[in-house]
Amino acid sequence: MTKIDPTFWLNRRVLVTGHTGFKGSYLAAWLSELGADIVGVAHPPASPAGLFALAGLDQRLLNVTADVRDRARLEHLVVASSPEIVFHLAAQPVVLDGLKRPLDTFDTNIQGTLNILQAARRAPDLRAMVVITSDKAYRPSKEPRGEADHLGGIEPYSASKACADIIAEAYRHCYLSPEDGIGLATARAGNVIGGGDFAADRLVPDLVRGIAAGQTVPLRHPDAIRPWQHVLDAVHGYLLLAEALATSPRRFARAWNFGPVQAPWPVHEVADRLAARLGGQWAAVPTTGQHETPVLRLDPTAAIEELGWRPRLDTAAAVDWTAEGYRRLEAEASGRFVFDQIERFADLQPVDDAVARGRAAVGQPGEAHVHA
Repeated sequence: MTKIDPTFWLNRRVLVTGHTGFKGSYLAAWLSELGADIVGVAHPPASPAGLFALAGLDQRLLNVTADVRDRARLEHLVVASSPEIVFHLAAQPVVLDGLKRPLDTFDTNIQGTLNILQAARRAPDLRAMVVITSDKAYRPSKEPRGEADHLGGIEPYSASKACADIIAEAYRHCYLSPEDGIGLATARAGNVIGGGDFAADRLVPDLVRGIAAGQTVPLRHPDAIRPWQHVLDAVHGYLLLAEALATSPRRFARAWNFGPVQAPWPVHEVADRLAARLGGQWAAVPTTGQHETPVLRLDPTAAIEELGWRPRLDTAAAVDWTAEGYRRLEAEASGRFVFDQIERFADLQPVDDAVARGRAAVGQPGEAHVHA
């Protein structure tokens, strides 16, 4: 098992786009705990009571308000901060928002990615860049998707993420190449959950809001299959990947999947477990929308075998940690739980994939499967 090297990150100049979002907040928190020198570039948080603010992250990094669609602004920030590592997370991240606002989605996810890649060419000390795309960048299939499988998109969000992945590959070959000592990779994670996500039209935040309001939560696609994972498992993969890219760019500069080792759960199993932990109920509602892929599966074998990454929380544990995060947010009005969970996560052993797969095969989620 490969562990994050704290000495690699200490005082390392890191630029993160989208640091005020859900995954970006967890990444920024972990980087700050590692002692990195962080510049965050993003829109202001969607809510002053969001996770970024509640975790006090504005006190732990240089917080720059900017739009990734503003190429000149990005280039100025890159020149001024001279990052060694870049994480690009800024995006329009919701499928239904993409259907409602396709032009904004394509503009942000495609042009924004192009802009940060172009800006990165102005960073003389750049050693590694991780562009976060999505499991939805793959052409739909019921089979687990591996990094060599075809990309595609049946709606604006997934299409825009596939395009971002292809653009990053072009820059890796032409401009930000391993031959120049730069490791550029894309990271395709599964459906990420965790405490503090408040986005609209996502399963967990919708459940949490409905439960808090005492309402029965409507689910559009309770039988849809998704590769659920806790946000810390995904962020752990991003950090390990960046280290590997900076150390051996020729070996690691390509696309990587980060997903669960157990069979992915249907939506209703996640909803059942979260509702049981937080108190609440849901109900299936009819929908005419056919734009969301019914089955998504990821094959993370490459990350496991070559990066030494492996999930430390199975789906049951991921839901439990998520519920704990929301409970603490409500009780403490603070994002302190993020740092506590990062500390606990770092001491966990990886999920035993044989046990996880066996339990999933008989349809028994069981108790949280983690190793202390």
